[in-house]
Amino acid sequence: MFRDDLFAGHRVLVTGGGTGLGRAMAERLLALGAEVEIWGRRDAVLKEAADAMGGAPRVSFRAVDIRDGEAVERAVAAAWEEGRPFTRLINNAAGNFISRTEDLSRRGFRAIAEIVFHGTFHVTQEVGKRWIADGTGGAVLSIVVTWIWTGSPFVVPSAMSKAGVEAMTKSLAVEWGRHGIRLNGIAPGVIPTEGASSRLRPGDTRHSEPAQRNPLGRVGKLEEIGDLAAFLLAPDTGWINGQTVALDGGDWLANGAYFTNYLGWGDAEWQAARERIRARDAADKN
Repeated sequence: MFRDDLFAGHRVLVTGGGTGLGRAMAERLLALGAEVEIWGRRDAVLKEAADAMGGAPRVSFRAVDIRDGEAVERAVAAAWEEGRPFTRLINNAAGNFISRTEDLSRRGFRAIAEIVFHGTFHVTQEVGKRWIADGTGGAVLSIVVTWIWTGSPFVVPSAMSKAGVEAMTKSLAVEWGRHGIRLNGIAPGVIPTEGASSRLRPGDTRHSEPAQRNPLGRVGKLEEIGDLAAFLLAPDTGWINGQTVALDGGDWLANGAYFTNYLGWGDAEWQAARERIRARDAADKN
């Protein structure tokens, strides 16, 4: 089904599309004929990614902080005013880091919840209400986590927020189905990306432990999430609605919650992890 013109005439918004999983999905949809707009907070990162993917007219970018509902409203309105409305949406933008929950600050909790929980809703609502007004229908794909089913220690803000996104997916699949709008999700396992690895598995650049415990004996590949995203958003799969598909080699079925290996960490290990995460954050800002 992955023919070169599968998404001809479609324009896809990918939040968090400048790096990692978002960029991989954007690149796959481009290869299948779509036009793509990528959003993120860092203009330079977005420009580099857009240029690498071929640039205008098929690839565009906007620096948008999805935590700001008014900024989202302005950006979505601009796309429609420019005569380039979106026909598909991928909610990929996220933030996360490991921490003992008793050590979390209110600011740290908000940093995750405002992106994942609030931000995902802001974008979905703004795009969806325009599809309803225009009578065009559309499709939304949200990237969640297998922790929506298992919970997970040391990433409680993310687990809570992603569970909310999955509840939104099921709820709006019913509410908006009558408008021709489908909502589905992907819950990926470990697919190595630089940003996630540095904040969730600081010090483990080989991903050896997740691969060893996986039923298929490996971690995931970026191409795999690109193909699954294309499948779930394709016009030819228009009766799939309200579903979240695990893309993890069966890991959550075999092993349950992530990060239980950190239960044995003491103060020294957590301090070292915090220092590595801060170093990574500082490098990103530079």
